[in-house]
Amino acid sequence: MDDIVKAAMAKWPNVPHCYGWLGLDARGQWFMRDDFIQAAGPFACEPGESSCAVAKGSLLLHDKLIEFIHRNYGRDEMGQWFFQNGPQRVYVELEITPFIWRLQPDARVLAHTGQSAGRVQRCWVDELGRLYLQTELGLGLVHTSDMALAADAVEAGSWSPQDIRSKDLPAMGAFVRSPQRTFKSAFMAV
Repeated sequence: MDDIVKAAMAKWPNVPHCYGWLGLDARGQWFMRDDFIQAAGPFACEPGESSCAVAKGSLLLHDKLIEFIHRNYGRDEMGQWFFQNGPQRVYVELEITPFIWRLQPDARVLAHTGQSAGRVQRCWVDELGRLYLQTELGLGLVHTSDMALAADAVEAGSWSPQDIRSKDLPAMGAFVRSPQRTFKSAFMAV
C-alpha cells in the first residue's frame, strides 16, 4: 500500500466504505460505475442467475490510475476485494475472480496487477471451459489470450485440471464476487 494512502487513513479513519463503484472484469480490466450505471444493473450476473441485465460502466484507461489501483488492491477479512483510495475503501465488484492470470512464455504466472502469482497449487476447469489456477497469491482465472500457453502446461503435465462449477469458486477461493450485494443484503436484514 502506498505511504500516502496509509497517511490518509491515519488522518481520516472514519470515512465510509464505497460499494458498487469499481468493477474488475474477466480480462483484468477496471470499470468505473457511477450512480446511473449502478441503477441500470449489476456489474456481473451471479452463476445460475437467469435474468440479469449487466451494466459494466466506463473502462478505465488512465495508466497511472490503474497502477495506483493495482498497488492498493487488497482483501478484507470477509473475502471482499477492495481498492484503498486514500482513507476510503472502494469495494470491487468481480465479474469472475479477484485475479486474472497472465501466463508468460517462461512459465511464470502474473496477476493482472503485475504481481507474481508464485507456485501453481491447483488447476480447475468450469462448465464453460474457463481455466482457473490456485496459486500462492490466490485464486484466479487464466486470461483468454493465454489459453495456448495454458494448453502447453496441461499437455506437459505441469497442470492437471479438475472439474469445478463456477458457482463454487467463491467458496474455494474464499472471496466475495459482489460486496455491494452482500452489503445490501446485510442492510436489508437490519
